[in-house]
Amino acid sequence: MAPESETQLSFDDPEAARALLGTQGAHLKQLAQAVGVQAHSRGGKVWLQGSPEETGLARLVLSQLYDLIRQGYPIYDMDVDFAVRILSADPTAALKDIFLDQVYISGKKRIISPKSLTQKAYLEAIRRFDIVFGIGPAGTGKTYLAMAMAVDSLLKGKVDRIVLARPAVEAGEKLGYLPGDLAEKVNPYLRPLYDALHDMMDFDKAGRLMGKGVIEVAPLAFMRGRTLNSSFVILDEAQNATSEQMKMFLTRLGFDSLAVITGDVTQVDLPGGTRSGLVEARKLLQGIEGIAFVEFTERDVVRHRLVREIIKAYERDGA
Repeated sequence: MAPESETQLSFDDPEAARALLGTQGAHLKQLAQAVGVQAHSRGGKVWLQGSPEETGLARLVLSQLYDLIRQGYPIYDMDVDFAVRILSADPTAALKDIFLDQVYISGKKRIISPKSLTQKAYLEAIRRFDIVFGIGPAGTGKTYLAMAMAVDSLLKGKVDRIVLARPAVEAGEKLGYLPGDLAEKVNPYLRPLYDALHDMMDFDKAGRLMGKGVIEVAPLAFMRGRTLNSSFVILDEAQNATSEQMKMFLTRLGFDSLAVITGDVTQVDLPGGTRSGLVEARKLLQGIEGIAFVEFTERDVVRHRLVREIIKAYERDGA
């Protein structure tokens, strides 16, 4: 067991120091629990006690978060956990390069930015490649960040429209048993896409753009026979696309368009014996110039802390 060491940090900006430590020291307590150190503060000074590795990590997190605050970035409770995760995985990482990579400020004035190294790589891939696959567990921001990039591209005039698609397959349920016409039957399956869209954009504005066809939310089957030019196209829950549907979707891409395909290969709801188009595409399309694959893990989960623990528990059981 490594001997304990004590280190002291001083922060000259009183306002930034208060924001760093949090209300009644909440951020400092959160950091201490996450890293495993003892911590206390007085004025603009912080004392850390623990192993050299633990105090070194805590010092690095505090220093980098302090610099972010002084650059105008508002620190939230979850940012402390994100910072610990990022810097424990890569002590050479610069939080400012990740947290300040602002994608889009929503109508609610929330800053949308990556919260992990993989999310940062994902955004860079979307900027550089025409087709990007984001593969990994729920809660890693695959669809949310793709939607933010799509809205940003539309508002900046980089594309003329956004097309959001999703297979109408869920846990073995059959559309025929649902009430209403085809549009009403598939609408519940598309609700997560509507939810993400309305988080990015004022509800009325989103409605007007959808009414004009500038933003389209549709089941995957409706993509057949189309050519999508100057479009930002997102295929969500792609693990539930069949091999034929995936090929059909990927060949819809027209000029000045880009596509982001997201899914979790451990959550396939297709009938037994049916090949997942996402699993097959990952095998067939690796290495093709212009196509990128970004793999997320439970370390990238940005939902409630327990979501990450649940994912890890199921992965252990599956192994």
